[in-house]
Amino acid sequence: MKALILVGGYGTRLRPLTLTKPKPLVEFCNKPMVLHQIEALAEVGVTHVILAVSYLSDMLQREMEVEAKRLGIKITISQETEPLGTAGPLALARDHLQVENEPFFVLNSDVICEFPFNDMIKFHKEHNCEGTIVVTKVDEPSKYGVVVYEQNTGKIDRFVEKPREYVSNKINAGLYIFNPAILNRIELRPTSIEKEIFPAMASDKQLYAFELKGFWMDVGQPKDYLTGMGLYLNFARASMPDRLSRDNGTVGNVLVDPTAKIGERCRIGPNVVIGPRVIIQDGVCLKNCTILADSLVKSHSWIANCIIGWRCNIGQWVRMENTSVLGLDVSVQDELFINGGIILPHKAISESVSEPKILI
Repeated sequence: MKALILVGGYGTRLRPLTLTKPKPLVEFCNKPMVLHQIEALAEVGVTHVILAVSYLSDMLQREMEVEAKRLGIKITISQETEPLGTAGPLALARDHLQVENEPFFVLNSDVICEFPFNDMIKFHKEHNCEGTIVVTKVDEPSKYGVVVYEQNTGKIDRFVEKPREYVSNKINAGLYIFNPAILNRIELRPTSIEKEIFPAMASDKQLYAFELKGFWMDVGQPKDYLTGMGLYLNFARASMPDRLSRDNGTVGNVLVDPTAKIGERCRIGPNVVIGPRVIIQDGVCLKNCTILADSLVKSHSWIANCIIGWRCNIGQWVRMENTSVLGLDVSVQDELFINGGIILPHKAISESVSEPKILI
């Protein structure tokens, strides 16, 4: 089988991290975001993954060549010269996708979940129509486009964008299986699969909904990244508990790279990810945050609900909170307060940030 992953554009929602690294390579729970998907695809027998890319593709290609060799699969970069939306990339990769005339996966690269690919394949083959959309239940459907379908068969009736009155609490989860016949519906131009292709397929009775069990999150922006991190760590606690830390000083679900060093009298957790070669000095308190590779957090600092980028240097007695995000190589001087600061790469911060803002 084949799979197309919609890597997309500039990753603006996850800046400043995506200013120096393409979004699919930004680590989520100590693994490049897209690698969670690629490994799960390889496990169910996908042998060729196509990445639809329009930004920093050279860096992506170098990293993916290494991963393809490790996993024993083929990874191809499909380079867009202009943004093609969510359907155009299928037309661009047409020659790859229709070769063997068998179903293929299409995934949004921001999605993290338990990836029930085997169950998706089985369901898709049973209804024997053009497409299967994975749907997930949400608490506030009015913020999304919802999917209305027959509960007993899964056949999709229609889509309702941000409904004011309740019609369904199931939304498109960004995971699909299609037969090659869908390619006849898509021209090589900027096209929205959600607004242009899916409604036509539904009216032709060619589109079915598969209900996702377990957690789901689109982790393409900082607040959702941190929420998804908590959901993933909870899933890891149940399914692969050996990956999580049980050291003294950790509280709840904590994932620590083996090369990281943690000092004395720290309180780490709940919901903390510490990346490779990170140094956490004595008396540090971390909760609901990710510290990316090669960063240093000096003694007695307090960090909550934040993402600390690569090679950052956080001084002593620093307090950071409220979804602050630091890009590559940011240094924060001792005894500062950072409240919701979005700090671009290679900056030295010498004054507190008391109100949320972007520091250029």
